[in-house]
Amino acid sequence: MPILKAPPVQTKNETLQLRVSQGLKFRLTRYAEFIHASAAYVVSEALERLFRKDAEFQEYLVAYEPPEGRRPQAAP
Repeated sequence: MPILKAPPVQTKNETLQLRVSQGLKFRLTRYAEFIHASAAYVVSEALERLFRKDAEFQEYLVAYEPPEGRRPQAAP
């Protein structure tokens, strides 16, 4: 049984480009096929889950103050 579910319709998205190992790309692509979703969906959901589960990161976010002149974007 897959851990992630098929994607709901998403609204505003940003483009992110990153480099990963060939092995990670292979597994990402296979997992996306496995759950009938896009690789972008798998990455997004995995990061959302990571951010939710990391209590120390949650504390950091609460205390975060952006540098002068930069405003953080609101979380959806």
